Amino acid sequence: MAEGKRRFKVQIDGEEFTIIGKSTPEHMNAVMEVANQELATIKKMMPSLSEKKAALLLAINAVSDQLEKQEELDKLQQKIEDQTN
Repeated sequence: MAEGKRRFKVQIDGEEFTIIGKSTPEHMNAVMEVANQELATIKKMMPSLSEKKAALLLAINAVSDQLEKQEELDKLQQKIEDQTN
């Protein structure tokens, strides 16, 4: 295993997964909590959705959120660059 990487055992939707990464245990616990909350919300809103489709929607929502945050960060960085020039 690469230096600095750890193994984390997490429970998501009742299933155990091993995740390898550089994050802290606190970070991974927060990720697990948010994933479980979001998945529960999706399943509550669409109870007939299969497990696979619910997980896919969770992933799509996460990527969408990530892209939105990156756009915000890029705009802020551009604004700082514009002010310093």
